[in-house]
Amino acid sequence: MLAVLITLTPGLRNEFIDCQKAKVCIAVLPIMDVKTNWNSTVELVERTYRLQEFTHGWLQNPQFTEYWPLFTIQDEWTIVKYVMEELRPFRYWTLWMSKRYTVTSHHSITVYNDMFDHMDGVMRTSAKKKTQWKEDLFFAVKLARQKLSKY
Repeated sequence: MLAVLITLTPGLRNEFIDCQKAKVCIAVLPIMDVKTNWNSTVELVERTYRLQEFTHGWLQNPQFTEYWPLFTIQDEWTIVKYVMEELRPFRYWTLWMSKRYTVTSHHSITVYNDMFDHMDGVMRTSAKKKTQWKEDLFFAVKLARQKLSKY
């Protein structure tokens, strides 16, 4: 929603880019998701995470006070960062396999084993946690592991 708002008009877009000028060499905008590619969702989340400071500054403009509820609080950013870190290996494996120009079937067992090891590690670290989002993460990884085991 916020990405749509920022890119809605050239004026809003330019205001958002201006927020970044003193701090980064190349200003960037949030990216839109592509429904057919899960990696684009991970990229969208990573870009949004990197832009949190600028988004916060942009939303402080009095004309955007009605959009303050859209801004993510610090606890939610912590969750986003954690989920990004857990998804990063899957993105690596996906891109690594898709960039190969040779037969990759002999790599599949190694990649699958790495995926299982990663998911088992996530489940071990979140198994005894009592925070709701960590319990949800444990359940999601458990379901993902069951799905992967079918392949």
